[in-house]
Amino acid sequence: MDTQPDIASIAFLLGEPARATILTALLGGVALPASELVFRCQLTQQTVSAHLAKLVAGGLLVVEPRGRHRYYRLANAEVGHALEALQVVAPRPPVRSLRQSEETRALCFARTCYDHLAGKLGVSITQAMLQRGYLAEAEKSYLLTTEGEQWLTHLGIDVSEARHKRRVFAASCLDWSERRSHLAGALGASFATRLFQQGWIVRSSTSRAIHLSEAGQSGLLQELDLRF
Repeated sequence: MDTQPDIASIAFLLGEPARATILTALLGGVALPASELVFRCQLTQQTVSAHLAKLVAGGLLVVEPRGRHRYYRLANAEVGHALEALQVVAPRPPVRSLRQSEETRALCFARTCYDHLAGKLGVSITQAMLQRGYLAEAEKSYLLTTEGEQWLTHLGIDVSEARHKRRVFAASCLDWSERRSHLAGALGASFATRLFQQGWIVRSSTSRAIHLSEAGQSGLLQELDLRF
C-alpha cells in the first residue's frame, strides 16, 4: 500500500485549465463570490459552480457563507505557496492584447501571494531589509535580527504575535516573475497587512495586483530608501 501523500489527486484538480484559473484568481488571498469569479475568469456560472464544488471537496478551497452569498478562498497559506511555486516553472501565456499586457505588467510589479507581498515590490522590500541588516538569510527562510524587530515595531507591527502563529515565521518564497525570493510566512503576512492599514498599498478591484500609493512611495523612500 502506498503511504505517500496523494499528489495525483491534487494534480488532477490543478490539471483542468478552468480550475487552475479559478485558483489563480484567488491567489490574492481575498475571498470572492462565485459571481466575481465568473467575471474575473471569463467563465460561465455553471462552469464555475461545478469546479468550485470539486475544489472545495478536494481541500484546496473553503467556502464562507455571508448572508445569502457564499464566498470562496484558498484553504490555507500552504495552498497559496504551492500555487506560487508552480508558477515559477509554468510557461507564461502569450500576450495577445493591450489589456493583457497591462495586467501582466501590474502583476509583475506588485501582487499578493495569498497574504504577503510579491512581485518587484515584494522582492525589493525584502532585499532592502537584507541590505540594512533587518533580515538575515537562512535555509529556505529568513532570520529577523534585533534591529529588524525594532524597525518593524516602529512601523506598528506586532512581531510577538506573528511569532506565535501556527506557521513558518519568516519564510522565503521564490517569486515567479522576479526569479528571486521575497518574505513570506507569518511575518510577511503581518508586514503586508500593516502596509494595507497605512494605505501604502491598495488592492486592485479587478485582479490580485497591488497599487503603490503616494503615501507608500514616500514611506518606502523614507524607511528603506526605495524609489518606484
